[in-house]
Amino acid sequence: MTVNPSGWRPSTPANEQGEAQTVTGNRALMLEEPLLFEIGSTEQTGVDFPEFKSNAGRLGGLDRNREIGLAGLSEPEAVRHYTRLSRQNYAIDLGLFPLGSCTMKHNPRLNEKIARMPGFADIHPLQPTDTVQGAFEVIDLVGRWLTTLTGMPAVAMSPKAGAHGELCGLLCIRAALEARGDKREVVLVPESAHGTNPATAAFAGYRVENIPANKAGRVDLEALKARLGPDVAAVMITNPNTCGLFEPDMKAISDAVHAAGALVYCDGANFNAIVGKVRPGDLGVDAMHINLHKTFSTPHGGGGPGAGPVVLSAALAPFAPLPFVEKQGDRFVLVEEETAGEHHSKSFGRMVAFHGQMGMFTRAASYMLSHGSDGLRRVAEDAVLNANYILRSLEDVLEAPFGASGPCMHEALFSDRGFGEGLSTIDVAKALIDEGFHPMTMYFPLVVHGAMLVEPTETESKASLDQFIFALRSIAGRAKSGDQALKAAPVHAPRRRLDETLAARKPVLVYKDPEPAQAAE
Repeated sequence: MTVNPSGWRPSTPANEQGEAQTVTGNRALMLEEPLLFEIGSTEQTGVDFPEFKSNAGRLGGLDRNREIGLAGLSEPEAVRHYTRLSRQNYAIDLGLFPLGSCTMKHNPRLNEKIARMPGFADIHPLQPTDTVQGAFEVIDLVGRWLTTLTGMPAVAMSPKAGAHGELCGLLCIRAALEARGDKREVVLVPESAHGTNPATAAFAGYRVENIPANKAGRVDLEALKARLGPDVAAVMITNPNTCGLFEPDMKAISDAVHAAGALVYCDGANFNAIVGKVRPGDLGVDAMHINLHKTFSTPHGGGGPGAGPVVLSAALAPFAPLPFVEKQGDRFVLVEEETAGEHHSKSFGRMVAFHGQMGMFTRAASYMLSHGSDGLRRVAEDAVLNANYILRSLEDVLEAPFGASGPCMHEALFSDRGFGEGLSTIDVAKALIDEGFHPMTMYFPLVVHGAMLVEPTETESKASLDQFIFALRSIAGRAKSGDQALKAAPVHAPRRRLDETLAARKPVLVYKDPEPAQAAE
């Protein structure tokens, strides 16, 4: 092993497979990128500041008494660093993002243009309500679309994510039960529900019990009925479920739950598959969150703001959280603790400091208005069509455990059954990286061994689906034939396969200067 001229990155003349390597570590225009500490120096800075003289006592004794240890970079160095890193990332703007149960669909640029209009982008949540009537109207507009599409009479707009919405729904259920003097302790969660459902129920203080799935991958209705009793507060069901299947017994489930005095929470993360086609309110649902970043195309991931409005049945509407926007006469008002009055006296309280995520509301409104009701129906139809195209195009080379259960909905589910000795789902996923695709969701849902969950969404063309299918068919064929070369994938990525267990259990979160002996090896 040698050290390249800059001294910060070791390089080798060839890798383990004997492939020639470059002295810089770069692969053509895929540039090797060091850490900031390896680019800059703590002895320099890219910006000149006047000398700071601390006002004695101003910081209460917390004045810094040593160098901060951050590397100084010029502006070109900083810009190039983050631009190079961005080129090593994968995004929906680069290609198909097949994460199952996540709906990583295209974000229309019209949405971004609307969200950046000064009247939306430059407002502040503490402005007088008379100066933000337009913003309130957008919040009310999105809420009315959601109640119309779901067949539910009320909506809470303030929850900021899917799991936050789940908590909101359960707090409404708890408030409704307590209002009638009924303190129930158990929430039932089917095996095919989202993983956040049992976590949310436990966080809300409930005891969680599982309900098994039947052989078709759907809720075992008889097992559910057998467990219902006076201690059950609610059932949290995901529909369509995480096996990619619609629950045909949903109305029967709701009827049985209501007859037992409990309430029905539906996880609406997969609403994209049924929007404009099915109204959950007609199926007996009492509460359901809707991920605006999934069904209505607002940005997903990256640590940015999310939005998880919760639609509520008439039984739960009086317990909705504050604050919320309400039209009174010809103007919109913000109903808060001081203005709730007797009309909204049953609210369980507040979940957020202000009113929700305005940027997400404007993007969702743009999406709704540009598609219209007929366009949203087409969204569901095309999402289901694309998922079934993938399912039927791959079921001869990958086991589809519920392929005989009828058409899938938003996603296609496969397993690693039949792979050669020592090969598993992760090897297929890593090989997909070499083919230029982000891997699908792996090992979820837990009811399927070696699960591979693929959700193409409606925004993918047949050409992009065919390219993905071609790549996955090739990799699946290699896995079934026992091709051990898959264990080395990814070969062409900026980084080879990492020790994911060690990275999770012992992450290196602080930069330390390498020992001299290590740098010289």
